[in-house]
Formats: sequence, C-alpha cells, structure tokens
Amino acid sequence: MSKPIVAIVGRPNVGKSTLFNSLAGERISIVKDTPGVTRDRIYVDVSWYDRSFTMVDTGGIEPDSSDIILSQMREQALIAMETCDVIVFMVDVRTGLVDSDMQVADMLRRCKKPVVLAVNKVDNYKSQEMDVYEFYNLGIGEPYPISAEGKQGLGDLLDKVVSYFPEKSPDEEDDERPKIAIVGKPNVGKSSIINRLLGEDRVIVSNIAGTTRDAIDTVIHRNDTDYVFIDTAGLRRKSKVKEELERYSIIRTVAAVERCDVAVIVIDATEGVTEQDAKIAGIAHDRGKGLIIAVNKWDAIEKDTRTSKKFEDDIRDILSFATYAKIMFISALTGQRLMKLFDIIDLVLQNQTMRIQTGVLNELLTEAVTMQQPPSDKGKRLKLYYMTQVAVKPPTFVIFVNDKKLMHFSYQRYLENQIRNYFGFEGTSLRMLIRERKSD
Repeated sequence: MSKPIVAIVGRPNVGKSTLFNSLAGERISIVKDTPGVTRDRIYVDVSWYDRSFTMVDTGGIEPDSSDIILSQMREQALIAMETCDVIVFMVDVRTGLVDSDMQVADMLRRCKKPVVLAVNKVDNYKSQEMDVYEFYNLGIGEPYPISAEGKQGLGDLLDKVVSYFPEKSPDEEDDERPKIAIVGKPNVGKSSIINRLLGEDRVIVSNIAGTTRDAIDTVIHRNDTDYVFIDTAGLRRKSKVKEELERYSIIRTVAAVERCDVAVIVIDATEGVTEQDAKIAGIAHDRGKGLIIAVNKWDAIEKDTRTSKKFEDDIRDILSFATYAKIMFISALTGQRLMKLFDIIDLVLQNQTMRIQTGVLNELLTEAVTMQQPPSDKGKRLKLYYMTQVAVKPPTFVIFVNDKKLMHFSYQRYLENQIRNYFGFEGTSLRMLIRERKSD
C-alpha cells in the first residue's frame, strides 16, 4: 500500500519549513534521503510510531503583494486538497488571525479532506492560551498549539494527523497488476502518450477512480497483461502562476510515484533535460521504483548521426544518480517507437523482481575483492564477509563487514557496478545495506 500524503499549507513565514525540517532532521522521524539526488527538496518520508507517510512542504512563496499572496495560497490549497490524504493548515500565534487565514480556511472547510490546524510559535502555552483559542474562529476544528522550532507539541499534532490515515484496502493489497506512472513537467505530452497507446491498442478501457488520490487510472490490456497507467496530466491549473505551480506539481508526482511500480519520466525533446526533470526522476529514484526516461516530441528535432547520443549523454549527466534508467526516444504525435514502451516496462519489472542466489553473490564478492582491494584507514582494512539479497522492488542487498565506517561510498558504488555488470538490473535502482559482523 502506498504511503499517505500529508501537505503543510499556510501563508508565508508561519513556520511551515521549520516544521518540515524538524520532522526530517530529528529522531521523531525516520528519513530516507540520497545526497545529490535533488535540490530544494519539498517532500520527506516520516514515520510516527507504526505509521509511515510522506510529508510535503508547500512553502517558499515570496509574493510581491497581498493580492498575489491570496491567489497563490488558493492554488497551493487547491492542489493540496486534490492530492493529499491529510492537510496540516499552519497559522502563526504571534500575528494572530488574519484575513488570508480566513480565506484559506473557508476553502479547506469545503473540501472533503481532513484538516489539522497547527498554531505555531506557541513557546509558552500558559501565557498564550487565549491567543490559541482565537483560531477556533476559523471553523475547522481544534487548534493544536506547537512550536516547530522548539519541537513542542509535535507529538499531539502527529497523533491527530495519523488518526485520519485510511486503513489498508484489501482490493489495493491484492491488485498485482503492473502500475505505471506517467510523470513529468506540464505540457511534455503525458496525456498524448496515454491517448496514443489507447488508440493503437483498440481495447476496451476502464477508467477507475484512484483509491485515495482522486487520480484517474487507465487500464490498457496488451500481451495478455493488464497495465494500470497513472496519469499525472493537468498538473498546472488554468490560472497560471507558473513557477509556484511547477513547484507544487511535485506533490501530485509524489502521490503518483508512491503508487507505481515503474515511473516513466517524460522529457520534452524540444526543451532538453532540465533541473525540474531531475527533481521528478529523483522522486522515483528515492523510492526505489523502476525508471524509464521517455524523450517525447522526437519527431520535432532535426537530427544527424550524433543527435540521440548527445541527448542521451546530457540525460546521463544531469541524472547522474540514475545511470541505470532506460532511455527511449518517442513521438506521441506520430506513434514513433511508442509501442516498444511495453517491452521496456516488462524488462524493468523483471529486473525489479530479480533474485540472485546467495552463493552466486558471494562468488561475485570474492572476485570483486580480488580485482580491487577494499579501502583501509589508519592501518585498519575493510573486510567483507558475506553478501545476500534480502528484498526486491528494488533489489536490496546486505553486505556484512568488520567495520562499516570503512565502507567508503566509492567502494560501495564499485560493488554495485560489479553486480550490474554480471546481472544487468537495467531500469531499477539497487539498495546496498552495510551491516557489521564480528569476525570469528
């Protein structure tokens, strides 16, 4: 089951990012992150007791006037309402209740998503109690006093948040159909790809509402398999607040990627690969999903013998954390190479679930150590005792060593490359877990 999505919304300077960073950086949360994958990250995986969820920070708005504040807050709240399971609406006890808070609260009251009201900057509840009570006037329930900076009151807030999470759906749990998320920046051709796939296959297609995300899933039958395509089209709403909405579209991308087995990142060939593409690919990489890069509108590019090679090199350079990703050049307009997408999806799914026998892995490990000696520090050398695969989706390996502090990142990458050289694993990330074991 995919993780619930929790969005923090509110006007500027109420402390949204402070709360986000507190949950990301302290022992209150369990955070998975990969250095260098994305910049300006606005989402983080959090665990509270036995519940895990993805928290999204919708902060960073620095508008020029109160009118722009209102319009951008509306866009922010609308996207959160459409996408998330729970909304944390943050206000500032020091500035008190302001008109902008009332406007957003009015929208949130009408939505069907649960809202938890967090009153931030409450450093002394006894002296600020009456100021907290003022926020009952918003009409969206009990205000939870917190200090994001002082990390006070966060437990009660999170207890309330997780109480709204949906229970596991037996139908969702048993649905083993491959799930493919079509993600990318606005206007790169995501909907056109799905429409072309539907037109080429000429099958009866059922559109079913997503279980918790208000998304529309499209089922396409091909090669005796039903593929569930999760379309994130329409990330940008009609009112175009370009930069901010592109940022907030990440929320819906996270929700779609959480549910999928394979993410197809659509890149516009006429624009080239961008930092925003890297952010979107980073979401799939962080979550261990299969990864396919589909360069769309290839028919609009003037080509010579080196065009595709240069484009691929640019992708590998900007998406250097995901060199394993499969790359294909397509045109949704003409259908060029589009039907090969299913073959690549099947390959990536196969690699995501591939299991390697422990004996074979340890033969590889012995050979790798012979070819390149493990690193040493202050006269102590890293010893590698044993390797075994413990999970799939993504393939996950545990390596037992004498001292994991001696396992340098470059040597871990070397071992990963050796595994890929032998077994391929195209289209999927690999996880390497280092554990210490005392020598006998």
